[in-house]
Amino acid sequence: MAHARQPSVPDPRQNRLLAALPEPEFQRLAPTLEAVALATGTALYESGRPQPHLYFPTSGIVSLLYLLEDGASTEIALTGREGVVGVSLFMGGGVTPSRAVVQIAGHAWRMRAAAMKRSFDRGEALQGLLLRFTQGLITQMTQTAVCNRHHAVDQQLCRWLLLMLDRLSSSEVLMTQELIANMLGVRREGVTEAAGKLQEESLIEYRRGRIRVLDRSRLEGRVCECYAVVKREYERLMPHRQESGAARARA
Repeated sequence: MAHARQPSVPDPRQNRLLAALPEPEFQRLAPTLEAVALATGTALYESGRPQPHLYFPTSGIVSLLYLLEDGASTEIALTGREGVVGVSLFMGGGVTPSRAVVQIAGHAWRMRAAAMKRSFDRGEALQGLLLRFTQGLITQMTQTAVCNRHHAVDQQLCRWLLLMLDRLSSSEVLMTQELIANMLGVRREGVTEAAGKLQEESLIEYRRGRIRVLDRSRLEGRVCECYAVVKREYERLMPHRQESGAARARA
C-alpha cells in the first residue's frame, strides 16, 4: 500500500526524539526527512524483509507484531510519537522476525536507510537518543511477555489501554474486541469478559469498536505493575518534551 503525501504536513518535532535534537543537528537532518501519512492497516515493514526507511511518528500508533507459523500474530510492543519504527536499521540486524503495522492512523516523517546510517554513524545526539529509545522498547517487549504469561486478561487490557492513551491525544481508542484479542494473543471471549468487567466498574465505556476511558486514575489503580515498569523506564531514558523550533522562534 502506498503512503499518500498530505497537503498539510505536521511539524517533525511533534516526534519526541526529533524534538530533543540540538538545533544545528536537526537542521542537518531535516532535508533527509519525508512526510508520509500512516493509514490503518499499512505494514511499514514485513518479517524477514529489508527495511528501507526509519519512521518517526508524529501521531497514530504502530504495533510490532510477531507472526506464528499458523498465521496468528501477537503484539510485542507499540510505538507512537515517543520513538521510531525500524530499530534494526541502526542496531545492525537489517531485518527482524516481527512486522510493523499501523493500528491507529496518523502521520510520520521517514528517513531512507542510507541517510539514517550516515547520521547515526556521526555519533551525535541522534545516536544516543535512538539507543536509549531502543532500551525502552526492549523493556516494553520484555514486560509484555511477562504480563501475557502471568496476569489476567483484564489486567492486560488495562495495561494495553494505558500504553495506547500515553501515545494518543484522546481518551478514546478505536479498535474492535477481535483486534484487541489478536494484539493480546487471547481469545475474543476473554476480551469481551474483561471489557465487560471494566465497564461495570465505570472505568471504560465500550460500543461499536470504540473504547472510551472514563476514569484513568482508577484504571491505573486496576492495572498490574507491568504498565508502571514500562512507563518509568521510558521516562528515565527519554528526554522531556521540548518546544518546537517554530515555537522557540516566536518566543
